[in-house]
Amino acid sequence: MSPGPLAGIRILEVGHILAGPFATMLLADLGAEVTKIEPPDGDLSRQVGDTYFASLNRNKRSICLDLTSEEGQEHLGELVAEAHALLVNLKPSVIRRLGLTYDSLRRRNERIVCVALTGYGLDGGDDPAFDYVIQATTGVAALTGDPDAPPTLPGYSSIDNSAALTAALGLLAQIVSGRGGQVDVALRDVILAQLNYRASAWLNERVEPRRLPYGAHSYYVPAQLFPTAEGHMALFITHDRFWKTFADEAGIDGFPTMAERAARRDEVLAVVTRALAADTAAGWEARLRPLGLAAAAVRTLPEALDATPGMIVEAGDFRLVGSPVRIAGYEPEYRPPPRLGEHGGIPVVPHS
Repeated sequence: MSPGPLAGIRILEVGHILAGPFATMLLADLGAEVTKIEPPDGDLSRQVGDTYFASLNRNKRSICLDLTSEEGQEHLGELVAEAHALLVNLKPSVIRRLGLTYDSLRRRNERIVCVALTGYGLDGGDDPAFDYVIQATTGVAALTGDPDAPPTLPGYSSIDNSAALTAALGLLAQIVSGRGGQVDVALRDVILAQLNYRASAWLNERVEPRRLPYGAHSYYVPAQLFPTAEGHMALFITHDRFWKTFADEAGIDGFPTMAERAARRDEVLAVVTRALAADTAAGWEARLRPLGLAAAAVRTLPEALDATPGMIVEAGDFRLVGSPVRIAGYEPEYRPPPRLGEHGGIPVVPHS
């Protein structure tokens, strides 16, 4: 078995909770040596619970440092001198106060890549920027939910996770360039970029974003959730050949082109809803998937995990979802999350 593609890459992490730790965990799963630099009280996610912390911090080392002290700063400098990258998710003022920018650290290592993962950018101020707040400020909440109900939020931290992936990409891109430098990733900017076709429709055609029932797609019809005889299902028809295949199976006539289906959205959805009431969500999935159509019964997370046992890994005493990146010839070794200060720094006295 070959070593991980990031073997030999040394990454430092300073931060709390989700976005930063998830970014570095993904890199650790691919073989990078990630050292988590924690304050004396540890990453705040340790206070949430062991399983929460484990889901974001397997395969890492932990060093406990007080970066507000001269001793802690000296130890940080020693680590930076040997590292390829430092990823930080703290408020911009704290990042600068603790000297965690490229301008502050380049004297220790000219080729260090410094990634700042913040709410609104290094120059964007310290306003609170939790995932749900960003969803509200960027229009995501306004686009989510039934049009006749209040705006709502996804059932997980979608923006934190998206920002983590973006930060990992920026970190690797700058390492590949062979140059040190500052990488600046803002949660707000990440989600605005992910609103791509919605934003483009407004910027270029002044198409007002709006919520549609059952999470319907703004362009494709039918492409949304539908009720069935038992349970709900997602059906996603993106072009005319798929529509013909579905219509033949469901016993529907008419609406042969995408343009016509979009123009007559309400009629199409009424016809499809009536047809789908003839079978259960599981039944329709079993009928439509062999035809090459994108259709799936709505499942709970436990049901989804039961259906994908290959994604479940063991990291010490924890069962977790494994890395989504599969490299031919490489199998990640999943190690448990580190104990606070397990690999050095300030001696940690267990709480009584």
